[in-house]
Amino acid sequence: MSQTPSSPASPRDRRVSRRIGAIAESATLKVDAKAKALKAEGRPVIGFGAGEPDFPTPDYVVDAAVEACRDPKNHRYTPAGGLPELKKAIAEKTLRDSGLAVEPSQVLVTNGGKQAIYAAFAAMVDPGDEVIVPAPYWTTYPEVIQLAGGVPVEVLADETQDYKVSVEQLEAARTERTKVLLFVSPSNPTGAVYTSEEIRAIGAWVEEHDLWVLTDEIYEHLVYDGADTGSMPVVCPELADHCVVVNGVAKTYAMTGWRVGWMIGPADLVKSATNLQSHATSNVSNVSQRAALAAVSGDLSAVETMKEAFDRRRHAIVSMLNEIDGVICPMPVGAFYAYPQVKGLLGREHGGRRIETTADLADYILDEAEVAVVPGEAFGSPGYLRLSYALGDDDLVEGVSRLQKLFA
Repeated sequence: MSQTPSSPASPRDRRVSRRIGAIAESATLKVDAKAKALKAEGRPVIGFGAGEPDFPTPDYVVDAAVEACRDPKNHRYTPAGGLPELKKAIAEKTLRDSGLAVEPSQVLVTNGGKQAIYAAFAAMVDPGDEVIVPAPYWTTYPEVIQLAGGVPVEVLADETQDYKVSVEQLEAARTERTKVLLFVSPSNPTGAVYTSEEIRAIGAWVEEHDLWVLTDEIYEHLVYDGADTGSMPVVCPELADHCVVVNGVAKTYAMTGWRVGWMIGPADLVKSATNLQSHATSNVSNVSQRAALAAVSGDLSAVETMKEAFDRRRHAIVSMLNEIDGVICPMPVGAFYAYPQVKGLLGREHGGRRIETTADLADYILDEAEVAVVPGEAFGSPGYLRLSYALGDDDLVEGVSRLQKLFA
C-alpha cells in the first residue's frame, strides 16, 4: 500500500521564531504577577519577589512630569538617544556620584536599565562570542546575551565566598572566544559588594586579556556598613575605553515604573547602540525623561531616606531568616535583597509534600504561607531563595514570621 509523503511544514506552522521562542519568562516578574493576581482575589499574599522600592517617587520629580505633560514640546519626537539636557545631566551626575568623567556623547538614554543592557550586548557581541556571567545572576542577563547572539558562561560563587567570584575562577572560565565580563556590584540577587581591592584585581585580569566589561551600577547608592567599593572604570581607569556602565533612576529614586535607564561607554559604541534604538523604540517617553532630569539634577536626600529603611529591614530579615532551622542567610552589603541558602529544607517532606528543589519550595511557600519568594533556579543557583526587603516593615515581619511558622 503506497503512502502519501508528508508535505513540508508551511511557513505559518513556524509560529514563533526559534530566537524568541528560546527566551525564558522573567522569573521575578512572573512571581510578582502571580502574587498580585492572588492579592486581587482577596488572598493576603505578601510578596518578596519584585525588586521594587515601596516608597513613592519624590514629589519634585512628579511635579516635573506634570509640568512636562502640559508643554507641547514634549508631545513630539525628540532625539532617539535622549534629550540633550538629560544626557548632560547624567554625565554631571556620574561625575558627582562615582567620579567618572564622561561626555554627553557617551550617554544613551533607554527605556529602563533592561534596554540599556540589551543595547550594550547587542553592540558588543557577535554570534558565538562568550560573555562570562558571575552567578548567582539577575535572571535577565543570560537571556539578553543569547538574544544578542552571545554565549553566557556561568561562574558560580556561593555563600562561602560571599557570593563573589575570584580571578582564578574567571581565568578558568576564559577561552579564546571570551569577549566580555559582566560585572555587577552591588549585586542582584545576592546583595554582594566587591571591595576596591577585589575590583582592582579583576580589572587587571580584564586588561591583561584585552576584554570588555559591562558593569551594572543600578544599586550604586545602596551600599551599607561603609563598604570600601567603587565604580569599575574609576577604580581601574585603564578600562575606560572598553567598559560600559549601565544605570538608571529606578532604584535610587523609586521610579521603577517610569522606565528610564542609560548606558555610558566609548562614543563609537554608544553611537551604534543609539542607531539600534532609533529603529527599535525611538526616544524614551519625553515626560519620563523630564522626570528623570529632575531626579538626577537634584540631591540624594530621597535615597538616603530609603537607605535608612532598607538598612533597618536588612538586619531584621537576616536575623529572622537565620532563626529557621535549615536556613543560612549571609548579611548582604548592598542593594535590597537577602539570598538565603536553604538546602537544609530540601529532600524532605513538608506538610505532606515532598520538596526536592527550591522551585518546589517556593511553590509550597506560596500555597501554604501565602508568601511569594523567587527560587534560586532563576538566578543560576538552585538551593537558594531570593527575598527583596524593599517592602514595608510590617509586611516584612509578617511574611518571615509565616515562614518561621511553616518550618517550625
